[in-house]
Amino acid sequence: SPDGRLLQVEYAKKTVKQGTTAMGMVCKDGVLLLADKRISEPLIIAESVEKVSQIDDHIGATASGIVSDGRVLIDIGRVMAQKNRMTYDSPIDVLSLVKSICDIKQYYTQVGGARPFGVSLLIAGVNDQCELFLTDPTGIYFQYKATAIGDKDDEIKEMLSKEYKESITLNEGLKLALRILRKVQVKNFEIERIDAAIIRTSDKKFTKLSQSELNKLK
Repeated sequence: SPDGRLLQVEYAKKTVKQGTTAMGMVCKDGVLLLADKRISEPLIIAESVEKVSQIDDHIGATASGIVSDGRVLIDIGRVMAQKNRMTYDSPIDVLSLVKSICDIKQYYTQVGGARPFGVSLLIAGVNDQCELFLTDPTGIYFQYKATAIGDKDDEIKEMLSKEYKESITLNEGLKLALRILRKVQVKNFEIERIDAAIIRTSDKKFTKLSQSELNKLK
C-alpha cells in the first residue's frame, strides 16, 4: 500500500488470530506442544483430527490459521529433516529447520501470483537442549520459553508470563497448559478436543499423548 504496508501479510496474521489455540512450553526435562482440535461437528471422529504433528524423531510442530497451509509446511519440514539425515547422517538442528521454513514463508510474501502462508507454526525439538520457536506469516521467527498462537493467544501469554517457571517439569507443564486452556475456553473446553505431544531430553523422541493420559492430567 502507499504507506508501506503489505496488506496480504496483515490479513494472513489476522487469519492466525482466528485459528485454533495452540501452546508450546520448554520444561526442565523436555518440551511440549498442545493444541485445541476445535471439532465443529459431533459426527467427526476426534482421533482423525491431528493438530500436533511429528516432523522428525526429535521435532514436532503445531499450526494455527489455515491448517492446510500448515500441513504443507510441515510436510516440507519432514523432507528437509530426511535430507539432512541422508546427507550428514545426523538429525537436523531445530534452528536450521525453522530458518528454512521461514525462508519459504518469506518468499511467498513477495512473489507474484501467490498469497502468503496464512499460518503460524510452533516448532519444538530437542538437540543439545530443548528449543521452542514461533514462526509467523511474514517469515520471521522467535525463540520462546513458553508461548501461544491462535484464538485468545494474548490472554494465554499473559497467564503463562505469571505462572510459567523454568524449573517446571513436563507433567506440571501439561497440567498448567490444560488449566489455562480451561480458563480461557470456559464452556467450550473438552479434553477430547486436545491434541498433545512431548519430547523428553532423555530419549529425544516425539511422543503423542493418548486420551487416557490426558484424562489423568485434568
